[in-house]
This record gives sequence, structure tokens and C-alpha cells, in this order.
Amino acid sequence: MEALIRCTAFVFNFNTEEYSNSVASEGKEPEMSSDQASLPSKTEDRTTTAVHEEDEEKQIGGEDSKSHEAAGKGTWKHAAFHVATTIATPAAYAPLPFALASLGWPLGVSSLVAATLATWYSSLLVTSLWRWNGKKHVTYRLLAQSIFGFWGYWSIAFFQQVASLGNNIAIQIAAGSSLKAVYKHYHKDGTLTLQHFIIFFGAFELFVSQLPDIHSLRWVNGLCTLSTIGFAGTAIGVTIYNGKKIDRESVSYGLQGSSSAKRFAAFNALGAIAFSFGDAMLPEIQYTVREPAVKNMYKGASTAYGVIVLTYWQLAFSGYWAFGSEVQPYILASLTVPKWTIVMANIFAVIQISGCYQIYCRPTYAYFEERMLSNRTNSFPFRGHFVRLIFTAIYIVLVTLVAAAMPFFVDFVSICGAIGFTPLDFVFPALAFLKAGKMPKNRELRLSMQLLNIAIAAWFSVVAVLGCIGAIRFVVEDVKTYKFFHDM
Repeated sequence: MEALIRCTAFVFNFNTEEYSNSVASEGKEPEMSSDQASLPSKTEDRTTTAVHEEDEEKQIGGEDSKSHEAAGKGTWKHAAFHVATTIATPAAYAPLPFALASLGWPLGVSSLVAATLATWYSSLLVTSLWRWNGKKHVTYRLLAQSIFGFWGYWSIAFFQQVASLGNNIAIQIAAGSSLKAVYKHYHKDGTLTLQHFIIFFGAFELFVSQLPDIHSLRWVNGLCTLSTIGFAGTAIGVTIYNGKKIDRESVSYGLQGSSSAKRFAAFNALGAIAFSFGDAMLPEIQYTVREPAVKNMYKGASTAYGVIVLTYWQLAFSGYWAFGSEVQPYILASLTVPKWTIVMANIFAVIQISGCYQIYCRPTYAYFEERMLSNRTNSFPFRGHFVRLIFTAIYIVLVTLVAAAMPFFVDFVSICGAIGFTPLDFVFPALAFLKAGKMPKNRELRLSMQLLNIAIAAWFSVVAVLGCIGAIRFVVEDVKTYKFFHDM
């Protein structure tokens, strides 16, 4: 813990003082220590290789920073909205009590606290690498390419797509479940199924997907952040209320099932916790923030994590306290009274989820649009809008189809957390900063930072493997139990 505090303090000072000043100066780059003489982009090579690197980036990724029209317009408050929207979603909150129930109090609480601190620290590392070699890296893929080369680009592209697709499948299931709960409150004998509401939500997202970029979503995400607080406050209050209504002696906190079942449930829970802190979009968000981008992004991310601590932990602890080992994977499904507050919590959930969905589909949209629209002349009017409509429709139809066919919420949460978010939010930031970051000159602090980063990367690599094993096992079991398009 002491090492984490010291390393975080160093990154904070690096971000807000040295790094911001270096970015503000025209063409001036951060001074690098002698320990980094062997880094990929040496100071003496940058001028001669700048054009080559730009051409290579376009060849590998088809991405050009000039195409990001909304660059540098947002404030740190907008950054906080975006980060909070991508992390603090009802789909992320909802499985936390279930994860604690699968791990038990000691391991569950320690895992939750460790994940919170590790991802906050990792967000600072990614923020500090924004212009580590004197050049802006406007996407996660380009940042990875600048540090690790060709394989860095495509590795991050793969993990981002897994995170994006898995996240949007999971939250579309969650949105459908919440919409169905509201519907059933007013129409107890209604015939609409979960699949209908998943489709309705997909149609709405197709409409919102026509907005041009992340910055254009700032007011949507502002509303979503307020809905996050509303959801958390309502869900926590109603959970405690329900917990007091239950005979406390009937609530069990013991792990359920055989030794094998407990083991796989614990693996699955680790993946769910990793999903809950998923944010694979930090460089993309940072590019929408005005200078000093590093300092503003630091303030925005830290504010977002403040919201997370005030909400995640309370809902996780109160949900597990109220229902024990019987808590449902989607916490709202465990609530029974009062009905109107449950309806309100579900409405908050749908509003918040709608913004998160948009943040995570944007890299996919940008990737295909840039390929379709680059190097084309004499295009017909509104061609860009037509291309956007086609690709957003294809994407949303595919996500909606999978969500409707296999509405296994916690399974997708765990797979997405293990394969997508764990590499992006824990492993890559630690390794990238070791290779490209400006390490402290103090020998003791430098050693502490190196050991901490290696420990985070190693431990969460193990978590990714275990979470994937647990998630796949549960998917197999659910496929055996339920038929496709089952009305959960």
C-alpha cells in the first residue's frame, strides 16, 4: 500500500508539473533519464523518423489524428463524465454483490479494494503516456504501437474489440432486463419478452450512433453520470431496505456448491470484478480534452474514481449483506419492495447504460469509417452519413442478435472482464510505463515503482486466465440448461 501511494504521488507530480510543462512548450519533449537511453524512440532519432512513423501508423491502423475533429475541446469535467460513464455503469455495479458472494467476505472485499486502487493507478499511467515521445497518441492502438510496435497495435486492437463487443452485449442484456422489469410492473400479464426489449434498446442505440464522435456525447454522458449517482443511491437504499425486511437469521454467507463449483465461481467472480473497472478508452477520451490534456485528464479520471468509490463499494457491500449467497447476478432482480423505487432504479440503469454503449462502440465505428472514407474523391452528398448508418446498423444488429440469443448476463461480464478489460486496464498500462514512462531518479522509489508495476501485470495476467476459465465453464453450463432466445 505504501509503495502504491508513493508511486501514485510520483505519477501525479509527473502529470501536473513536468509533463504538462513539456507539452505546452512548442516542440519541446520531456527530458529522459539515462536509464531510458535504449527506449524505442530515442531523442536523437525523433526528427528523422517522424514522417516515417506517421506513414507507418496510417499503413498499420489506417488512423490519422487529423481525422479527430473534436480534439481538445473538452474540460476536465467532460473527461470525468466520459470516464464515469464508461466505468460506473449499472452493468458494472450489478454483479459486484454476486462476485463478493462467490468469493466470500475476506477475499471479496480485498479483491474489490485492490481492483479499485490498481485501475486508478493504471489510469494515471496511461494518462502520463499521452505524449511520452513528443507526439500525441489519439487512440489506445496508436499508443501501444508507439511503445511496442506492430504487435502492440494489433494486440490492443484485439483486446479493445473483445472489450467493446463483450461490454455492449452485457449491457444490452442488462438494459433489456431493466426495461422488462418496468414493463412487468405496469403490465403483469404482458406478453413481451426480454428479447423484445433488447431489440427496442438496440434500435434506440442505432439512432444515437449517428452522432459524430465522443465529444458530441458530452451532454448525454453528463446525464448518464447523474443517472449513475441516481441508480447507485436508489439501489443502495432499496437494497438496505429489503435487507432489513428479511429475517437476518435466514441469510447465509457461506460459499455454495461442491469444491469444484466454488472454485469455478471464484474464478468467474474475478472476471466480473475486472469487468466492473473496465475502461478501454482513456486515450480516445483524453484526445477530446483541451490542454493541458494530462492535467485535465488526471482531474477528470480522479473525479470519476471518486464517484466509483462512493457507489461501487456501498452497493457491493450492502447487496451481499442483504441477500448473502442468494444474491442474484443482476442485483435489481433480488429486490422486491417498494415497487416504485425498483422501477426508478431500472429507469436510471437504462439511461446510464445508453451512454456507456456509445462510448464503447466508437472505436469500431471510427476504424471502419476511416477505411471506407479515406482516399475517396467525388463522393456523393451525405456519403459519410450513409456509411455511418450502414456500419452502425451492422454492428448493432450483430450485438443485438447475440444478446437476444444468449442472454446470460454474468457470463458475458466475466468473459469481457477477463479477456478484454484485464489486459487493457491492468497489464498493458503497467508494462507500457515500464518501457516508455519517465521513471523517478530516486533509486528506492524507482525500484518500488518497477516492482509494483511488475506485480500488477503478473497478478492480473493470472486473473485474466482464471476469469476466462470460470466464465467459459459457466457459458457451457448455461447453454446446456437454457435454449437459445430464452426469456430470462
